[in-house]
Amino acid sequence: MDIKITKTTAPKAKPAKGDKLGFGHIFTDHMFMMNYTEGKGWHDARIVPYGNISLDPSAMVFHYGQEMFEGLKAYRGENDKIYLFRPDMNAKRANASNERLCIPEIPEEMFVEAVKAVVDIDRDWVPSDEGTSLYIRPFVIATDEFLGVAPSKTYLFIVILSPSGAYYESGLAPVGIWIEDEYVRAVKGGMGFAKTGGNYAASLIAQVKAHDSGYSQVLWLDGVERKYIEEVGAMNIMFKINGKVVTPALNGSILPGITRNSILHVCRSWGYEVEERRISVEELVAAAKDGSLEEVWGTGTAAVVSPVGKLRYMDDVMTIGDGGIGELTQKLYDELTGIQWGKREDPYGWRIEVK
Repeated sequence: MDIKITKTTAPKAKPAKGDKLGFGHIFTDHMFMMNYTEGKGWHDARIVPYGNISLDPSAMVFHYGQEMFEGLKAYRGENDKIYLFRPDMNAKRANASNERLCIPEIPEEMFVEAVKAVVDIDRDWVPSDEGTSLYIRPFVIATDEFLGVAPSKTYLFIVILSPSGAYYESGLAPVGIWIEDEYVRAVKGGMGFAKTGGNYAASLIAQVKAHDSGYSQVLWLDGVERKYIEEVGAMNIMFKINGKVVTPALNGSILPGITRNSILHVCRSWGYEVEERRISVEELVAAAKDGSLEEVWGTGTAAVVSPVGKLRYMDDVMTIGDGGIGELTQKLYDELTGIQWGKREDPYGWRIEVK
């Protein structure tokens, strides 16, 4: 891919070592952009200074939500090497979302090359403090100037970068999760498996309700029977029940998480029995009451592994184990983050250096 590069003439001040970065507030000097036109395909790949984009008020993304996004990270390892973690999987998932949303496919090699190129340009923005990373947000928006419900004929693919602080600033800590019993997020046949803004907009009302009750995340049930565990708003969910690792099977309404896939691969390689299947909330409550629910954790790009210390469903409040971090949960967190930051061997070939 021929990428035209225009470097900024007014570079921003980069955060200093030890600065609090938070998440999603700070953006680097450059961004990748590429256009799509029906009959011409993807064209005009470029890296330009980070800045506003100009769209007509009638651009279809504003009115019908035809857009896709992805999320991955770059990590600074030893000797200032910069790593990506399984970017090919993000490219594959992006195209699965694109297909569902009638957005043209982005060739996987082109997607990964775009990410590598803009990260390389802004590699000095990858923070070096413990647990920090450079968050990468690729996204596609429909740009036709047309108030009609139909797939757009033009699109814009953009990649922006944001240095981000450690997810757990004070160390890995268990969270409380609210199992939602009123609203639903997605149904089979819908867009639950796609990374698109509408899925997240649908989750906001329950997220507010959970936060108001002192819980940090929402765990969704299926949208038909309202009884089977699906996923957390920003994570997939896993349980250790009687020594087995159990997680909801991908059924079309659950996001196929890349961290989820990685964790299941690691668990199997360690000899754990892994079950991907339907799990009812009643089974979960019963397991919590009889003590067979040993550990619960979420998996996702932001947190990697998020230990769960408490679950709430209707009138049942369940403390997992002693409310602390489970042994397997901690071990998985250490293994995956060790691979991502280049501190551990990568027997799976997941870590990609940006050169």
